[in-house]
Amino acid sequence: QVQLVESGGGLVQPGGSLRLSCAASGVIFNINAMGWYRQAPGKQRELVATITRGGSTNIASSVLGRFTISRDNAKNTVYLQMNSVKPEDTAVYYCNAVSAASLILAWGQGIQVTVSS
Repeated sequence: QVQLVESGGGLVQPGGSLRLSCAASGVIFNINAMGWYRQAPGKQRELVATITRGGSTNIASSVLGRFTISRDNAKNTVYLQMNSVKPEDTAVYYCNAVSAASLILAWGQGIQVTVSS
C-alpha cells in the first residue's frame, strides 16, 4: 500500500504564495505519476497538476503560470508551489499517486488552503 501525507496548507492573502508538500511512503516503487487535485465547497474535485516520475507535467489552465508542480524522487515527495493566489483557489487540496498502469494507488487526506484578506 501507498500512504500519502500532505502538508503546507493554511491561510494566505490574495497575491501571496504557499507551497504544499506530499510525502509518499509504503510500496512506493509502484508510483509513476503524482498529482494535486482540489475541491471547493459545492464543487467537484478537479485536477490542478500532475507530474510523472520522469518529470513530465500537466497543469490546469486555471492555474497555469501561477502554480508549479515539482517532484523529488529521492524523497518520494511532490510539491505544489502556489504563487499569485486568488480567492478562487480556496479549496481542500488532495495529493494522489498513480501507477504506470494508470491505477490510483492512494489519495492523501486533504489539506485546506484558504485565500482571503
